[in-house]
Amino acid sequence: MPVRSIALFVVAALLEIGGAWLVWQGLREHRGWAWVGAGVIALGLYGVVATLQPDANFGRILAAYGGVFIVGSLAWGMVADGFRPDRWDVIGALVCLVGVALIMYAPRPGG
Repeated sequence: MPVRSIALFVVAALLEIGGAWLVWQGLREHRGWAWVGAGVIALGLYGVVATLQPDANFGRILAAYGGVFIVGSLAWGMVADGFRPDRWDVIGALVCLVGVALIMYAPRPGG
């Protein structure tokens, strides 16, 4: 189950971060409403993908996804915008991934 869950987190991150980036490009970089529209669609699909997580606890999934979002945002910035994270960005991202693992995959009573 963790492999499926991780894959869903990655797809969700691509959709949400990519969607927000498309809206940003459409409005801030004046690329037009087609970019904004594509971003809105991607953001809607992110919401659908999030519901496919095997865990039924919305709060747990969204909390864990927050860490994935942070790491994904830094990676997106590196690939799409040439952003160069410093050591504090990297350390913070690693802390977030530890949090994701604890929230989603730590053994729990009855589970």
